[in-house]
Amino acid sequence: MTTTTTEDQTYRASLEFFLGPLIPLLDDESVSEIMVNGPKAIFIERGGKIERTDITFRDEDELRAAANNIAQFVGNTIDDASPILDGRLEDGSRVAIVLHPLSAHGTSINIRRFSKQAQTPDFLLKVGSMTAEAIEFVEIAVASHQNIVVSGGTGSGKTTLLNILSTVFDESERILIIEDTRELQVNKPHVVQMEARPPDAYGRGKITVRDLFITSLRMRPDRIIVGEVRRGEALDLVQAMNSGHRGTLATLHADTPSQACGRLETMCLLADIGLPLAALRRQVAEALDIVVQATRLSSGRRLVTHISEIELDPATNDYVVHDIFALDTTGEPTLVWTGRRPKLADELGWKGLSDMVNLTKEILR
Repeated sequence: MTTTTTEDQTYRASLEFFLGPLIPLLDDESVSEIMVNGPKAIFIERGGKIERTDITFRDEDELRAAANNIAQFVGNTIDDASPILDGRLEDGSRVAIVLHPLSAHGTSINIRRFSKQAQTPDFLLKVGSMTAEAIEFVEIAVASHQNIVVSGGTGSGKTTLLNILSTVFDESERILIIEDTRELQVNKPHVVQMEARPPDAYGRGKITVRDLFITSLRMRPDRIIVGEVRRGEALDLVQAMNSGHRGTLATLHADTPSQACGRLETMCLLADIGLPLAALRRQVAEALDIVVQATRLSSGRRLVTHISEIELDPATNDYVVHDIFALDTTGEPTLVWTGRRPKLADELGWKGLSDMVNLTKEILR
């Protein structure tokens, strides 16, 4: 039997006051995202697919009042002078608001639900995102302190994958998490979770992901996780990966492992330090060990399409992507071993990880 605390009751009452028409959607655990596109157009995502609901606000005024209430609830301000809000509800759900007329058809509210579902490797197997062999391989890669980037589009499951990869971390490791907006749920005893901060109404007090990343390097991390690499912090990430901070995890937006390399390179260039492209490309290739590529099919199913190692071709100075696992689409889409022996196979013995090898004995022979 679940016990309801006074804090839970207070939070529930606050939600009902702030978001009355949306409460049935918030109560539905199958709903992963709520999208309000004006007072009369409310959509949800369920099972990876978007559908329209019959729920509405009375008018724009009622919707605007809800937006103002949410802003107060998350300790922020939203008005005509500051018409965009990005915040987090008490349960961890992420909320983004854009006021009318910036949002042409009425105020827009987007709530990405905080998942209460246990995120473990078994979850990936259950939903068919990865095979047991592929899961074991990435677990060994994490334990081996490989630098791993999870790449994919919006809604492809990158954050879920990052959460699951973090379950492999040793209980004794000090983990520093850096995010633009807090979403990761790392269930380990020694976690420092940091979140960027936008400027106040007077343009003061802004703290960027890059600021936090630079600070994190002085905080004796065993592991660093960057929730999403978007800007010039990519250069600091690459340099940290190359200077002893092994086992770093991050996500970025890209559609293929090759594009992930190029996008990381482009974001490094945003740091604008004048590093020659050839030298930068070499640093990116040396820093990045593995790309885990995620996608979402039209059916709503989320799956991993590639697990790839990255190298640089010295003759052409181009990235070379070696797929260790790739999606076989001849029948039901399934992630299969390509037959290539991964580089990390040579490290398992001296790193004391041979006992982890079971289903991947042939792959890591």
